[in-house]
Amino acid sequence: QVQLVESGGGLVQAGGSLRLSCVRSVWSSAVMAWHRQAPGKQRELIARISTSGETTYADSVKGRFTISRDDAKNTVWLEMNSLKPEDSAIYYCAMGWYSRMDPYSPREWGHGTQVTVSS
Repeated sequence: QVQLVESGGGLVQAGGSLRLSCVRSVWSSAVMAWHRQAPGKQRELIARISTSGETTYADSVKGRFTISRDDAKNTVWLEMNSLKPEDSAIYYCAMGWYSRMDPYSPREWGHGTQVTVSS
């Protein structure tokens, strides 16, 4: 079973930056993604990346967040800039079923890391 371990969350002021990391326990060419879930809201997909480097972003984070991966290190990152209070959520790393971008659905989840943005 694949394990995904996130780190890098914390408390930051609005306008600040954070970098989240997700380490996989095994090598995989599957699409990797970041999702987030705020209190009282559904979990939402915010960024995906294929092993070839193709990326997609939710409109809410486009231009502020950057997803990247290094498969030699089994690691995926989410660089978050210009953070807003509405970005506060638990951020989850996920691994998809396939190496192609579509269709995407999460196969494995990490336990999540809390991001809190103060105003």
